[in-house]
Amino acid sequence: MNIIILGANQIGCTLAETLTSEANDITVVDSDANKLRELKDRIDIGTVVGHASHPEVLRRAGGEDADMMIAITDNDEVNMVACRVAHSMFQTPKKICSIRSSDYLISEELFGKHGVAVDDVISPEHIVSNYMEKLIDLPGSLQVLDFAEGGAQLVAVKAFYGGPLVGHEIRLLREHMPNIDTRVAAIFRKDRPIMPEGTTVIEADDEVFFVAAKEHIRSCIGELRKLDKPYKRLIIAGGGNIGLRLAESIEERYQVKIIEHSEERCKYLSESLNSAIVLNGEASSQELLIEENIEDTDVFLALTNDDEANIMSSLLAKRLGAKKVMTIINNPAYVDLVQGGQIDIAISPQQATIGSLLTHVRRGDVVKVHSLRRGAAEAMEAIAHGDSSSSKVIGRTIDEIELPEGAKIGAIVRNNEVLIAHDDTVVETDDHVILFLVDRKMIPQVERLFQVGFSFF
Repeated sequence: MNIIILGANQIGCTLAETLTSEANDITVVDSDANKLRELKDRIDIGTVVGHASHPEVLRRAGGEDADMMIAITDNDEVNMVACRVAHSMFQTPKKICSIRSSDYLISEELFGKHGVAVDDVISPEHIVSNYMEKLIDLPGSLQVLDFAEGGAQLVAVKAFYGGPLVGHEIRLLREHMPNIDTRVAAIFRKDRPIMPEGTTVIEADDEVFFVAAKEHIRSCIGELRKLDKPYKRLIIAGGGNIGLRLAESIEERYQVKIIEHSEERCKYLSESLNSAIVLNGEASSQELLIEENIEDTDVFLALTNDDEANIMSSLLAKRLGAKKVMTIINNPAYVDLVQGGQIDIAISPQQATIGSLLTHVRRGDVVKVHSLRRGAAEAMEAIAHGDSSSSKVIGRTIDEIELPEGAKIGAIVRNNEVLIAHDDTVVETDDHVILFLVDRKMIPQVERLFQVGFSFF
């Protein structure tokens, strides 16, 4: 596909790298020539220097031949105008627009054909805050990913000594939980992927990905580690868009405190929130953290837009007694440095957002994509269309489907019922198939599996 990406920010650059590796023709537009030069030195793409919403700039970027335009600059207004220009001047088939301000998101009519003319709207702040809310709601998890509108979940958990299944073969899982069906989709051991078999032994410190119906997830976690008590007290460092959205969604269920250094922003937060306590100060202040009983805090969340500040305040909070620390880190080089040490969970906003964007790019009827392991692996939900003659998956058992090596079907959702995929499970028309891929290079092969042959039409 010919894809134009507007904005060479961190999300734009990560997206360009991802899509280029999948044999797409990518052109990136940005007003900063230095950013584009650096990006072009790393990957084989086209670049255009200029204002992203100007018609002539979009024309130079190949607007007349583009199959898709993804507007993800840091300016909502520029993104919206660019989509409108692409629609009016070039009739671009698909336009994806990033919107950060919640004021624009209250009206669906705004983005219709007679409005801004956007096909899909994504909100990075909303995606990241939702992601963190799931981690808070499920103590002990490293990643929680929804499929089939939340009916099924893929969860990553670190196995610890003392977990009933640790040191035993995976096939014993069914004996331990005879009434619960689950499937181990993948295991990462010392950052190396292992495709699990029934005889695979789970070791301590393994990162285990398993899929199950939402109501069974906690029982599955209990097999791999001692279950954490539900969280009660949370401290959020940073009252920006992500901090505010997260506080709004959880303040009725948890005791929430927000630390924000801007007095003006504190006033706004106080007016926007009902029960959360807003504190004016620095999250890296030892005195403030001690004063706010950091030692009794279940989760400390560092959500400012400054990586270094997030890391330092997280390390301090952990040293002072916070039980769990979650930290937003934008620089990918930092993530590997801190993940799994004093910082329990390092969250990359780019990777969380990339998954939502890739959902719209994938060929075949792909309704959900999640980026895993900092972009190295991927989980997706694809709908099986056609019939046994036109489809390579329908009417076949899981064992008969020719999946590439390193790809695994974890579950099937059929009429809102979650069916864990076993070798003799038969795929039917309109099934939602949840797949796990340990290597993103396999994606084109998986896409081809779910594309319907011409005989169906």
